[in-house]
Amino acid sequence: MGTEVIEPQSIRNVTIVGDPEETTRVVHRLTRRFAETGSDMVSTVHWTTDHIDHTIRLTELSSHAPIATLERSIRLADGVVAVMNAAVQRAPRLETILRVADDHQVARLCLVTGLDHPAADFDRCVRTIADTHGAVPLTVQIPHGIGTRFEGVVDLVPMGALEPMGVEFYGSYWKVAEQWYRSLVNTVMEQDGDLGPREIAPEQLYDRVRCLTHVGDAAPVLCDPAPWSDIGPLLDAIIRYLPSPLHVCQPEHALDY
Repeated sequence: MGTEVIEPQSIRNVTIVGDPEETTRVVHRLTRRFAETGSDMVSTVHWTTDHIDHTIRLTELSSHAPIATLERSIRLADGVVAVMNAAVQRAPRLETILRVADDHQVARLCLVTGLDHPAADFDRCVRTIADTHGAVPLTVQIPHGIGTRFEGVVDLVPMGALEPMGVEFYGSYWKVAEQWYRSLVNTVMEQDGDLGPREIAPEQLYDRVRCLTHVGDAAPVLCDPAPWSDIGPLLDAIIRYLPSPLHVCQPEHALDY
């Protein structure tokens, strides 16, 4: 049998970092239906986004690891997903992780979990990201409700194309989502001030967020849909916003091997 050829630009090597229980839970949900386990350390997920097949390789990294291990692992990562719990008041190790990623300009996403917990505070998580490192948090997803009223996740990027269908589906919450959407657009499209929010195609927003993420200027904020089951938007975000190995330019990779 021939060997399957995988195009490098379709690969995402992703390190999931955070509290061990949180990262294990996230990786399990990402891989339980789609994964091939390549080794004890890496799980491989095959996923199609925008009609293109991709290969996502997931590695877990505990925030409880020694600082030196955390720094080296993050520095060598192609892309990082930092997992943060919305019900936790403060996580010093998470702040360290974000600072290390910022120092080495490693592309990162921030995944907020625990949104169904009674003590969950999504806004606090966004403020923590903004206060901890230089990258601007880009809220590309928000929770639909919070705590006991959590009903799922709203993907903001396509919102401009959803009205009026979105108004009917989300009801009164549409106004909240629209405010977040306008904030996202204003942040990433500030050089195109003549464009109104409704004139921006989702593909244009995806591209701008991706560019800002790759250079370390922005950190997209995502929401874990648990206990709801749809993990597709999270996989889509990993592919759209994190770099392939071809787009990672870090001399440290060569120095450590």
